[in-house]
Amino acid sequence: MKIAISIGDLNGVGVEIALKAHKQIKTLCKPYYIISQSMLTQASKLLDLPIPNDFQTIDVGDDFTITPSQATQSSGKYSYDSFIKAIDLAKQKQVDAITTLPINKEAWHKAGILYKGHTDALADIFDKEAIMMIGCQKLFVALFTHHIPLKRVASKINVKDLKEFMINLYAEIKEEKIAVLGLNPHAGDGGILGDEETIIKKAIRDANNFLKEDIFIGPLVPDTAFTPHIQNHIHYYVCMYHDQGLIPVKTLYFDESINVSLNLPIIRTSVDHGTAYDKAYQHKEISLKSYINAIKEAVRLAEKKLKYNI
Repeated sequence: MKIAISIGDLNGVGVEIALKAHKQIKTLCKPYYIISQSMLTQASKLLDLPIPNDFQTIDVGDDFTITPSQATQSSGKYSYDSFIKAIDLAKQKQVDAITTLPINKEAWHKAGILYKGHTDALADIFDKEAIMMIGCQKLFVALFTHHIPLKRVASKINVKDLKEFMINLYAEIKEEKIAVLGLNPHAGDGGILGDEETIIKKAIRDANNFLKEDIFIGPLVPDTAFTPHIQNHIHYYVCMYHDQGLIPVKTLYFDESINVSLNLPIIRTSVDHGTAYDKAYQHKEISLKSYINAIKEAVRLAEKKLKYNI
């Protein structure tokens, strides 16, 4: 599989991760790094890391002077250009998927980029609401709502939208069993603690009827849904709001988790961490797990897309 890798903010840790992980990444896919050779050379000298002979780059953007650990207009613009180039390659089917290294939102703002981040940009570019799925192969959570105030979550839960969300999710991941969490403590306790579970239950039933198979189960009681006796059998969950899914994922698999954008015409995975300015170019230990898992998931989804002709 061919994977385009947008290099992220060059004042952060992304390029260091790409260089250090390349030996393993090239065993998983054919990587194409969206960075000019001159910018790569500048970064490698600052990092005192050699550039592998088979580190294939695709030129993009205007050269600038790397300023380690600083959010600058130039680094923001370059990371955005790298991201857009990766998307273009995927749209033209020159690559099978893209994986994004971390950008800095302040740097994007300084560069005059109006998007808050990768997900906002993808939704606008493709005019589709992306499904945010975060985790690793041991535990993935798909967020029905994500970056909205908690007080607005209940009003967002309705049969039509939740059913559509579940059907779209299944179309992307093709898993045999997917758990759906309730919203309220004890999944509402039969309506005593809230009645949103009635809506969730109907959406589950309608989605399964549409798929002609019992894929979705629930609504499960949120405080026991991630216990070992359930997680040993189910690895994919639909969560009603951001922290309901992110707390267990980041507690259990903080270094391993990734971000996946689903329900789009292209496959996009990402590391689930930031630019780590506190570690950039300082020869500190940096975990490669999230990046390697992001590449693995991009390859897995691309293979599944090929298998099911999605």
